[in-house]
Amino acid sequence: MNAVIRTALAEAPPRLVLPPGSSFDLLGPGACAFLSDLHACFEARREALLVARRERQATFDAGALPDFRSDTRRIRDAEWRIAPLPAALRDRRVEITGPVDPKMVINALNSGANCYMADFEDSTSPTWDNLLTGQRALRDAIAGTLEFTSPAGKRYALGPEDQRAVLIVRPRGWHLDEKHVRIDGEAMSGALFDAGLFAFHNAHALAARDRGPYFYIPKLQSMEEAQLWDDVLDHIERALGLPAGQIRVTVLIETLPAVFEMDEILHALKDRIAGLNCGRWDYIFSYIKTFQRHRDRVLPERAQVTMTQPFLKAYSELLVQTCHRRGAHAMGGMAAQIPIAGDEAANDAAMKRVRADKLREVTAGHDGTWVAHPALIPLAKQIFDERMRGPHQHAMTRDDVLVGRDDLIAPSIGTISRAGFNGNVEVCVRYIAAWLDGNGCVPIHHMMEDAATAEIARAQLWQWIHFADDGHPPLHLDDGTAIDEALLDRVLLTLPSMLAGQDIPGASRVPEAIALLEDLTHRDTLEDFLTLPAYADL
Repeated sequence: MNAVIRTALAEAPPRLVLPPGSSFDLLGPGACAFLSDLHACFEARREALLVARRERQATFDAGALPDFRSDTRRIRDAEWRIAPLPAALRDRRVEITGPVDPKMVINALNSGANCYMADFEDSTSPTWDNLLTGQRALRDAIAGTLEFTSPAGKRYALGPEDQRAVLIVRPRGWHLDEKHVRIDGEAMSGALFDAGLFAFHNAHALAARDRGPYFYIPKLQSMEEAQLWDDVLDHIERALGLPAGQIRVTVLIETLPAVFEMDEILHALKDRIAGLNCGRWDYIFSYIKTFQRHRDRVLPERAQVTMTQPFLKAYSELLVQTCHRRGAHAMGGMAAQIPIAGDEAANDAAMKRVRADKLREVTAGHDGTWVAHPALIPLAKQIFDERMRGPHQHAMTRDDVLVGRDDLIAPSIGTISRAGFNGNVEVCVRYIAAWLDGNGCVPIHHMMEDAATAEIARAQLWQWIHFADDGHPPLHLDDGTAIDEALLDRVLLTLPSMLAGQDIPGASRVPEAIALLEDLTHRDTLEDFLTLPAYADL
């Protein structure tokens, strides 16, 4: 046991409370002391940064617009580069993402992708059983012992170690608590729990193989939040006796405030960061949330908010330029489409959209991309293999990109159709129902929906409805129908009969999901994340 942990146990026995029957193999005295130490060292800073987020959002609600920071201009203007990339992260042309259940872990590691982003955040419903099952699955996968047999008797096992995807773990964001772990009466940070427990059990085994640990960091809004992560990971390295900089990270740029601080985020993590990722779905959600009170920046229905919208094109191209200037990977976003069995024409159309999206990314200079389904890996790999002959495209500096503040917040052109409005309602209800039932990654109409995509639908519904409440004329569907609470209520009333008899995840939780969506959309203020109130019912 490390000296830091021994001291924590001897001098200040952790007053850490776990649910009855919690797994001792994962949460023994050493692990509990380690987690308690992280909480004691960093919880106050986390809470202060969450307060800063709320204060910043209040300025946007009052009419302010996000912009590049004047106090950090020297970081943006100076010439500096991040630490050299480790060999395992040099070529990341195709990454698969998904939850951390044993079957998914095995299939993703065997999938042929370069990397697997094992997700404790948007695609995992954080039941206590899911979290511990996920931690155990990753630990066993790293040990090479993970196996799974389905209820139908099909056996899943890991392939040869040298053919497995490189593991990158995404802990939860700073905003999420872990309600099942209480320290001195306070809920622990979900981020510290996920990252800390994973590192405690696996850091030495991964370091011995030059495989990290590697993390994907979600939902940052500022360089100060990035600096907190750097300090946390430095603390973990010292507590576990790892070399400085052993833990490497990739940061998702998936909030609108963060796009104005990409240089600063890279700089705060420069000795351990490997790249930035275009987390497009959360980024769209963040655009809606940031401009929730700005009528001139209302987005059209979700299907029309593609990467060709000017504000999204500017975001992705500035990310490529920024990363390549600093020697970092610029990772593309996720293709949420999944194969459509039994309808060749529809499947061909969906794959055509995936192909166009991946071609856009590699042509713009991205160094890799995400997919949500193993069947999309060959398509994405083919496109990147044809146009990215080396391990990355850092030499493509994109000096032609000239992006300013107004480009990053440009209004979008489009409409809101009745099908688009109804689709948002259905996606929200079906996703929330599945999430409450313990499933955080759900196929709906041939798209893989997770918390990020559901958040777009939920935030749009709230924003579209509440402009009329603010004394403005209501927004309208493209057929002239006013968008108001009555329209939403009519759609919600039809959902139970529409969904009745369908074999959908979480079907028994649909009434709860309808009630929660109704509550969230009728509130005077937009809830920051739907998972915050939903977590109380999980």
